[in-house]
Amino acid sequence: MTSDLVTPRKRPRQARAEATVAAVVEAGARILEEGGLEGFNTNAVARRAGVSVGSLYQYFPGKDAIMAALIRREAQAFDQALGEALRGVTRLGLAGAIFTLARVAVAHQAARPRLSRLLDLEEQRLNLTAEARGRDRRVADALAAFLAERRLGDREAALDILHMSRGLIDAALDRGATSGLEMRLTRAILGYLSLPPEAVAS
Repeated sequence: MTSDLVTPRKRPRQARAEATVAAVVEAGARILEEGGLEGFNTNAVARRAGVSVGSLYQYFPGKDAIMAALIRREAQAFDQALGEALRGVTRLGLAGAIFTLARVAVAHQAARPRLSRLLDLEEQRLNLTAEARGRDRRVADALAAFLAERRLGDREAALDILHMSRGLIDAALDRGATSGLEMRLTRAILGYLSLPPEAVAS
C-alpha cells in the first residue's frame, strides 16, 4: 500500500500548475546530483525551482513525495523510450534490434548515473518495491513479446535479460567503463540467447 508521504496532495490541472510541478521535480533531481541526499529538502528544492515553499506544499506533502515523483518520472521516461524502440526494431535483424534496445537501456541509466543510483536506493527506502515490480512486469511483457515473435524465448528469458542488463550497466557505471557498453551488453544478450558473437557484426 502506498503511503500518503509519497503520494502527491493533488494533481496539476492547468499548464501553469504542470510547469510548477515539473520544475519542483527537476529541481530535486539537480540537488540530488550535485549534493546527494544531504542537501535534499523542501526548502532547497523550492528555492532551486523558483517557487515558494507554500506552492510546493500544494502538490507535495514533503520531500519523500518529491523523491517518489522523480522515481516515477524516470521510470515513465524509460518505459516510453523502450516502447518506441520496440516499435522501431520490427524490421531490423536480430543483432541490430538487440543493439538498439541495449542502447536505450544504457542511455537511460548513463544519462544521469548518480541520480539513477540514488533513486534505486530511495525506491527501496520509500517502500515503492511493489511499483517497481509492476514496472518490471510491464518491461518483461514487452521484451517477452519481442522474443516470442522471433521464437527466441519466453517471459522468464525476458526477465533474465532485464535483470542481467541492469546489473551489467550498473557495474560498468560504477567503474567508469562506459566505452562500448552498448556493444558489450548486446554481446551478453546474444550470448544468453545462445547465438554466436559474430552475429553482432551481421
